[in-house]
Amino acid sequence: MTSRAAPDFDLASVDVEGFHRELKALRAEVDASIGEADLAHLRKIERWGRAATVLGVATCWLAPNPFSAAALSLGRSTRWLLMHHVGHRGYDRVPGVPASRTGKGFAKGGRRYLDWLDWMLPEAWVFEHNVLHHSHTGEDADPDLLERNAEGTLRNPSRPLAFRYVQLALLALTWRASYYAPETLSSLRRKGRRQGGSLTSAETKELLLHCYLPYAAIWFGLFPSLFLVLGTWAAFSALCNSVMADVLTSLHTFLVVGPNHTGEDLYRFDTAPEGRGARYVQQVIGSANYRTGGDLNDFAHLWLNYQIEHHIWPDLPMLKYREVQPKVRALCEKYGIPYVQESVWTRARKMVDVVVGKSSMRRLAPRKAEAEGLAPAGTPAPAA
Repeated sequence: MTSRAAPDFDLASVDVEGFHRELKALRAEVDASIGEADLAHLRKIERWGRAATVLGVATCWLAPNPFSAAALSLGRSTRWLLMHHVGHRGYDRVPGVPASRTGKGFAKGGRRYLDWLDWMLPEAWVFEHNVLHHSHTGEDADPDLLERNAEGTLRNPSRPLAFRYVQLALLALTWRASYYAPETLSSLRRKGRRQGGSLTSAETKELLLHCYLPYAAIWFGLFPSLFLVLGTWAAFSALCNSVMADVLTSLHTFLVVGPNHTGEDLYRFDTAPEGRGARYVQQVIGSANYRTGGDLNDFAHLWLNYQIEHHIWPDLPMLKYREVQPKVRALCEKYGIPYVQESVWTRARKMVDVVVGKSSMRRLAPRKAEAEGLAPAGTPAPAA
């Protein structure tokens, strides 16, 4: 797979309305095919995650070991995968879907402990990710714009490059707790207003009591204590494997999440798009896919290997992304829109280069009328 991004891409040369029309027709085709197969596929992937968790639990008490930690981690990553797609209402329109697998039911209230117990509040993640990130991908209002977030720290040329690599490695190993939990909470409480600086005292208290405490108490307290009946060594081993699983889950999710919108061949935007057609174009040229196809491959990528299609239509079932991906790529090629698809390892390298300041993302040139001051810079992006 190779990157198709062109250095001289000009949005003014694209028939954005024609692209929009064909995407609408394709979406209608996809919607008509949603059915029982999508629900069966969701249940299969959920079973895979549960099987991994069972393997981890069944062996974690023997001794600290990478097999148990990896199995527990895969189970936790699967819950992330489910939250991502179910939280986007991807299964709301699937016939026969239970309420617990809809956007209104998944991880809500007490179901947080059954569906997706992570370092962050589910409702905070939904607002930060589904609303802010998807509505403003690559814009300054996007809370997950890594290049912008790294300014002054990881991209600071006054800091030794080796030190910046170490900082990035530590972030990758802890990012669900160190970045995502406080970022999602502050985004929710501040209604998306980027204020910078530290959390307020009220936000810090909420972070500790409602984000960190539940996760740590269950996975690092209650979970290992269940093995005390087998002895202190068993409980200690379970604790070690649970901690290692948490680190692996952060590393896994960072590896497949971070590179999706960061690289020298991807774009960030100084203005909001002019309407829905241009917005779809920006979603494509600001996103990257990984290798696609096959449940095992897609499961390993947590279905984030279809990032372009997901950012065009966030509310599709997982199985539909695989079916629609070749057609979306063909449309992009037809309209001359850069479509970037490479291995996750190549994308991770490009992400790292941007984050540590060795390269920079592209900036979409303003349309000719804007550059000459003859038209407004754009209108707010429609909600995802």
